[in-house]
Amino acid sequence: MRISLYLLFLLLLCPGAVHAQQPVTDPAEIARIRKGVEDAASRTATITAGFTQEKEMNILEEKIYSAGKFYFKKEKLLRWEYTQPYTYIIVINNERISIRDEKKTSQFDTRNKVFGEVNKIIVGSIRGTLLNDVQDFRASYADGKTAWIVTLVPLSAGLKGSLSQITLWFDKKDYSVSKLEMAENTGDHTTITFTDKRFNEPIPDEKFILK
Repeated sequence: MRISLYLLFLLLLCPGAVHAQQPVTDPAEIARIRKGVEDAASRTATITAGFTQEKEMNILEEKIYSAGKFYFKKEKLLRWEYTQPYTYIIVINNERISIRDEKKTSQFDTRNKVFGEVNKIIVGSIRGTLLNDVQDFRASYADGKTAWIVTLVPLSAGLKGSLSQITLWFDKKDYSVSKLEMAENTGDHTTITFTDKRFNEPIPDEKFILK
């Protein structure tokens, strides 16, 4: 099954359903949240996790569900390995994107403006740097009982044309990303939930090379 690169990236990331949450407006509390995210990211060299993904598109009556394995290795190595309902792999290795579907492997350059911006979101949310990009996003914070919820509204031209909102759930136990959601200007929504996260386990570099 062939899928365009842009669609694949949009599948990676929606405002979520309404959750019980309280707005956080105190500057000191916001600073503590950001510091917790930054400190957790500084301690994290690798992440291995399962993920489930739900995509809701205006042109389809039913939601699209998929699942797989996620790998991250500092500084900019990511692997999204989809195993259900079909198999394909996306690898981001610094400035290169490789995609393997059922027929072939394709490679792209993340310095492409749109793909570079989306890659920045993915890597920045894991490395804890995204909350500092005040020139690119307007951020609001909320207390969701088990997670800190950060909503980002894009300000940069590269993202405003395609995304209306990005929402991140940072688990209060370890400040890692437990959920990543995105809303597109088209009205389409995507949600990814991470499960069984394991930190700082060895991951061979070969995981981030597709030939």
